[in-house]
Amino acid sequence: MMENKPGAVGRAYTSPQVNPYGRVDEEVVTVAERELRRKKRLKCFMYVAAFVVFQTGIILIFALTVMKVRTPKFRVRSASFDTETFNITTSNTNPSFHIKMFAELGIKNPNFGRYKYQDSSIEFYYMNIKVGEASIPRARAKARSTRKFNVTVEFSSVNVPRTLAAEFAGSTVISLRSQSRLRGKVELMKIMKKNKSTNMSCTMEINTSSRQLRNLSCR
Repeated sequence: MMENKPGAVGRAYTSPQVNPYGRVDEEVVTVAERELRRKKRLKCFMYVAAFVVFQTGIILIFALTVMKVRTPKFRVRSASFDTETFNITTSNTNPSFHIKMFAELGIKNPNFGRYKYQDSSIEFYYMNIKVGEASIPRARAKARSTRKFNVTVEFSSVNVPRTLAAEFAGSTVISLRSQSRLRGKVELMKIMKKNKSTNMSCTMEINTSSRQLRNLSCR
């Protein structure tokens, strides 16, 4: 005869409850985490792409502005004359001139590095006959600035044929043309040097009555 153990009466066997929605909740969380990671990766990629585009733009602007080497401009800016040596003969028999001019020249350097040029000269012509010349010593023009300096030139019609000298006989205007060529280097950031030459080509007129320079044009 079997005996009932104490406490066994009324005890029922209960199995653990299973949540039928647990797996669904885990899948929802996993999908959300994956979507969050995907958005983070996409945002990171966008930041990297924006940074690359920005850097490329900066490099492009730098290359087109700072690192681009432009040709300096060489010009006759103005001039005055020595009145004591301003000798003009406009007679038809023996026209001649002997004039001393003090010219201000300018070298405009548009680059972000200095322009160092070599010794050169400037020549002046009347009717394609050279009537004057001056030396230009080597020097340098600072970055983004204009170097100004003066030269003294003596014009003489000694080598001008009488047939050509007759052009200014009885006139108050002597037309001249100046030309020069500077050879030098543009130095950028002390790491890059590039050879750069610049040419001068100017036309001008000397008014013999007012003893002034007029109609000065350079290109």
